Amino acid sequence: MRDIITLPGIGGSGEAHWQSRWEASDSRIRRFSPSNWDQPDLEDWIAALDRAVAQSKAEPVLVAHSLSCLLVAHWVWRGKHRARGALLVAPPDPSSPAFPSEAAGFANPPASALPFASLVIASSDDPFGSLNHARTTANGWGSEFMDIGARGHINGTSALGEWPQGRAALAALQARLR
Repeated sequence: MRDIITLPGIGGSGEAHWQSRWEASDSRIRRFSPSNWDQPDLEDWIAALDRAVAQSKAEPVLVAHSLSCLLVAHWVWRGKHRARGALLVAPPDPSSPAFPSEAAGFANPPASALPFASLVIASSDDPFGSLNHARTTANGWGSEFMDIGARGHINGTSALGEWPQGRAALAALQARLR
């Protein structure tokens, strides 16, 4: 089985977040480690992702949430290493008034097709990005798209627990990569 690297958004992912729960229950899943979760710097986050990918035995699968979806789009064209695929959950809209000012450096990610299989998952009531924005983003990245209904920002406050629907989507993506 392939390594899986989780990429939380601003603030990392707390105990209630599905990414943290997945990491705790599966030894193949590990988190990338930028210098600062609260004051994200694009260059630092790209370097941290590149280090994490370099530590994998084979090209890993990335599981990004929120701001890290934008990170992946920047990294694929600037990083030294490659991933095999990506699950991109709740991509935020940098033009939204809700987009955090401390993340401004992540705005304007390339809209080119990603060089690997990917799936964008979005919620119909995400306060950081509309369903239309997520669908347009998925199209630009050449990603499949999944609307999971009204689940907020698909984070710890969304009460998803282990988020079995997300696990199933990841398993389906991994099956396509074999």
